[in-house]
Amino acid sequence: MIKNHVRHWLALAACTAMLSGCSDDPAPGDQGSPQTISEKYPITWRFALEEIEGSVQHQYAETFRAHIEELSDGRIEVDVFPYGSLGTSTQLTELARNGSVNLAFASPGHLADTVPESGIFNLHFLMPEQPEAARQLLEAPELISQFQQPYQQTGLQLLGFIPEGWMTWTANKPLRSPDDFQGLRIRTMTSNMAAEAYRAYGAEPVQTPYSQVYIDLQLRKIDGQANPVFAIEEMDFHEVQTTLTMARASYFVASIVSNQQWYNDLPDRERKWLNDAVRDLAGFAWESQEALNQQRLESMVEAGGIQVVLLDEEEREQFRQASLPVREKYLEQTGETGRALLEFVDEWTQP
Repeated sequence: MIKNHVRHWLALAACTAMLSGCSDDPAPGDQGSPQTISEKYPITWRFALEEIEGSVQHQYAETFRAHIEELSDGRIEVDVFPYGSLGTSTQLTELARNGSVNLAFASPGHLADTVPESGIFNLHFLMPEQPEAARQLLEAPELISQFQQPYQQTGLQLLGFIPEGWMTWTANKPLRSPDDFQGLRIRTMTSNMAAEAYRAYGAEPVQTPYSQVYIDLQLRKIDGQANPVFAIEEMDFHEVQTTLTMARASYFVASIVSNQQWYNDLPDRERKWLNDAVRDLAGFAWESQEALNQQRLESMVEAGGIQVVLLDEEEREQFRQASLPVREKYLEQTGETGRALLEFVDEWTQP
C-alpha cells in the first residue's frame, strides 16, 4: 500500500473545473486593467508543486508565499498545492499551460518531451560539480534567455531554475559501474531524454509516477530509482532498497514556470513583485536544499538498514564515458538551439 503521506489524487477534470470555475479572481485579461487595480485586491495566485509537504519545493513555495505577501503588502495571497492534490507532474504542467494554476514547478524529467531543450538537465556529467559554479550557471541571465522561447512556444513563462541536490541511485546492490546497470529496471521520469540517460548504462528504464514508486519497489516491479536524497527519505524508498549509490552524475533541476498569458497580462507592479520574489529567493533555494539533503541523509544512516556507496573518480569516469553518446541524442532532438545551450553550459563548466 502506498504510504499514507501521499494523498489520493483528485480527478483532474474536477480539479480543473474547481480551479477555473470557482474562483472570484478576475480573468487573466482583466488583471491588467488600471481602472480596477485598486478594487480587486487581495487576489490569489495558485502555485502547484511536484513534491509533497516538507520537500524542497514545499519549503520554497511557503517562503515564496510569505515573501510575495510582504512585497505586495498583503495584496497578493498564494495558495500552495503540494503533490497529490492536483495530479501528476505532467498534469500540473498542463494546468499551468491552460491557466488553471498560475505558477508551478516543472522538472525536465517530464518537461523535456514538450520542451526538448530542457532535457539538457537530464544529461549526466555536464553540470559544474562545485555548488557555487552550478548556482551561477543556473542564475545566469544568458542561460535563462536562451530557454525563454522554447518555454513560451508551449504557453509557459520561465521564471527561474532551482536545484534540489544530486540525483542519487538506489537499488538492492551497489551500482559501481555500467555493468551493474545491465538489465536493471530503473524508474525514471517520463521524458525520453531522462530514460536515455540510463539506457546508456545498459539499464531498462521504467517510467513510473512518483507516487507509485514505493509500491513498485516493494513488489519488485522495478529494481531501482534515482532522486535527490531528501526525496528518497521522505518517500521511504530506503525502506525497500538496501543500497544508496552517490555518483554525482547530475543535479535535479526544477524550473519555476507560470502561464505565459497570465504573466503577460499582469500589471507592471505585480510582475515586478513576482520577478523580485524569484530573484530574492535564489540563495534560499540553494541553502535549503543543501541543508535538507544533508539532514535526510543523516537520518537514513542513523536509522540503519541502508548502505551508502560513494563512487571514486575512476568509477565515475566509467559512467562519464558511457554517458557521452546521449548528448548526440539531445542534439538530434533540439537542433541549433540545443547546440547553443550545450556549448554554453560546457564552456561554463571548463576550468
